[in-house]
Amino acid sequence: MTSSTSVIQVTNVSPSSTAEQMRTLFGFIGTIDELRLFPPDDSPLPVTSRVCFVKFHEPESVGVSQHLTNTVFVDRALIVVPFAEVNKAIAEPADV
Repeated sequence: MTSSTSVIQVTNVSPSSTAEQMRTLFGFIGTIDELRLFPPDDSPLPVTSRVCFVKFHEPESVGVSQHLTNTVFVDRALIVVPFAEVNKAIAEPADV
């Protein structure tokens, strides 16, 4: 399956999960260019659930990573979906 994006969104991430744990889990699928976990590990706010974005080097890893949907990680079943990347030139307003 070919994908037009190399980014996935992972929701229903346990509040006790760390960015390093997510990097280890998805690192088995493919080379990770970037990983962001929200709220961050050092957030002082109380958290009930977290969201993770993973950018793979190879877009093919997106399709493979979707097979981890419903995998229980720590204490929650993960939900993995492709995330459309926005072209920066389109996202930024034009100077008028």
